[in-house]
Amino acid sequence: MATKIRLQRHGKKGKPFYHVVVADSRAPRDGKFIDRLGSYNPNTNPATIVLDFDKALDWLNKGAQPTDTARSILSAKGVLYKKHLLGGVKKGAFDEATLEKKFAAWLEAKEAKIAGTKESLAKAKEEAKKAALAAERLP
Repeated sequence: MATKIRLQRHGKKGKPFYHVVVADSRAPRDGKFIDRLGSYNPNTNPATIVLDFDKALDWLNKGAQPTDTARSILSAKGVLYKKHLLGGVKKGAFDEATLEKKFAAWLEAKEAKIAGTKESLAKAKEEAKKAALAAERLP
């Protein structure tokens, strides 16, 4: 049975909310699925992703193929990078300790980037609010 990691749409019209699931490739988009890995909410800025890292990595190692959007979600959370590093350990390029160091460094850089994005969005929102208040004042 060919399995895919894909998104299952929920939410009302114009406000999508997705479940990240593992499903048979022949099953309909919102139909029967094998396992639920997490959720993805594109309505927030930045998008909210909740993912069971170990389950997703296990399904990838079993051969489940992610769709394009699911691949970008797994990449953002580092599941694909960890799978890549595990392949290096399997081939003998480096050991588990090096894998953990590399992954921790990548994760730290990724979290710093996300924190910077959130900070810049908050700053832009605050500046827009100040500009709106200044425009409302009478001269």
